[in-house]
Amino acid sequence: MATFGTLSDRLTETFRTLRKKGQLTPADVDGTVREIRRALLDADVALPVVKEFTAAVRERALGDEVNRALNPAQQVVQIVNDELIGILGGQQRRLQFAKNPPTVIMLAGLQGSGKTTFAGKLAKMLEKDGHTPLLVACDLQRPNAVNQLQVVAERAGAAIYAPEPGNGVGDPVKVARDGVAYATRQQHDIVIIDTAGRLGVDAELMKQASDIRKATEPDEVLFVIDAMIGQDAVNTAKAFQDGVDFTGVVLSKLDGDARGGAALSVASVTGRPIIFASTGEGLDDVEPFHPDRMASRILDLGDILTLIEQAQSAFDEAEAMKVAEKLATETFTLEDFLEQMQQMKKMGSMKKMLGMLPGMGNMKQQLEDFDEREIDRTEAIIRSMTLVERRNPKILNGSRRLRIARGSGMTVTDVNQLVQRFDQAAKMMKTVARGGVPNIPGMGPVGGKPGASSKRGKQQKAKGSRSGNPAKRAAENAGIAASAPATGSGFGLGGQKAPSEADLAELQKMLGRG
Repeated sequence: MATFGTLSDRLTETFRTLRKKGQLTPADVDGTVREIRRALLDADVALPVVKEFTAAVRERALGDEVNRALNPAQQVVQIVNDELIGILGGQQRRLQFAKNPPTVIMLAGLQGSGKTTFAGKLAKMLEKDGHTPLLVACDLQRPNAVNQLQVVAERAGAAIYAPEPGNGVGDPVKVARDGVAYATRQQHDIVIIDTAGRLGVDAELMKQASDIRKATEPDEVLFVIDAMIGQDAVNTAKAFQDGVDFTGVVLSKLDGDARGGAALSVASVTGRPIIFASTGEGLDDVEPFHPDRMASRILDLGDILTLIEQAQSAFDEAEAMKVAEKLATETFTLEDFLEQMQQMKKMGSMKKMLGMLPGMGNMKQQLEDFDEREIDRTEAIIRSMTLVERRNPKILNGSRRLRIARGSGMTVTDVNQLVQRFDQAAKMMKTVARGGVPNIPGMGPVGGKPGASSKRGKQQKAKGSRSGNPAKRAAENAGIAASAPATGSGFGLGGQKAPSEADLAELQKMLGRG
């Protein structure tokens, strides 16, 4: 996540220096703790949290668990990871539902924190889980707040209760109370109350929020806070806790480029768990907050579990079986390729997905340069083909390619490159389907036994071509050299060399048009 970019860079660099040391002296530990303290303070983490965190890390780092470890530096990273999980809340906390519906969820926070947008995100998320949420418009102060919630509700496909026009007209406490009664009559099992905010904390805001809480007796009061407001996050959270109290926290705008200290402060200072993290403007850009996964992201250790969950929610299992069967029988076509790309798009941003892989913190510029529109361009080219052409690209002669290029707004070169990339991708996927090890250009074979690739390479090199025709011999030798697997491992895992910019460009071409 971009919010933790600077903090992640600082901590990763600190640990990189630490890993060069075979044994750790107390001076090494003190130096590391000092760098961690500076990194946290620069990220706007609250001073009391920083002090408690670094004291715990120092005490454990000087203890026997590090002294006796085979890899002391790695043990220190594990300690920092454990302590990060601790200040982020420890265990994941899910929403608490009422035994007798409807479950009432009240949203509170300052104006501009993202309450209204989050209301729509939460409604959409709950609908996917089989619930029937009702949005209640109780922000009757901010201009057009009711209209905004109506638009958000329509986009989310959720029901809304908005009897008052807002813009200073109407009693928010009465609307909240009536909204819960309406939900009961209409058999909505969840009520999400969007309350008013202010530019700053004041008595009127707190009284209104407190009155709504008393009138509706919510099962959850979620405090929505902008992750980019830094040190003010702690003061604001304390004020809301004293004035209204809340049961959980929602971090919004975690996709921003600020220092993000709010996330590392609010749970520890208030003692209330972070339940959701909002990571973008889209209604699908929200996820349950997992302290352990967030700690891994901050330390550039990746978040494979979230990546897997997103893939499982986006990909249809029956379709996946069909694709596997087509790959095995070598009948995978551009039509199937298009369907797979559309399923990938359901997972969201490719940049975000790649960013969840371990070690990708070292490739920020390459990720930033990754053009997600390539998938759209590829889709446009394939959609400009006839059904017969998609199923049999071999019939694409010059005139057909020119027609496809004009129809998609691309060039003939783009069409040619797509066909070439599809052939390469299809071959690679067929290899995987047969249980083989794919050889991604520029990145070497994925997986396999260490040393096996170099052994095969030597065998191929030793064989060579024995043709008596010099031209044919040269061509065959070039083919053998091109097919020889390269050594190394993708994405820098297992201490291997991280992929270069050319590698990432090659991967992008695999996914897009080239």
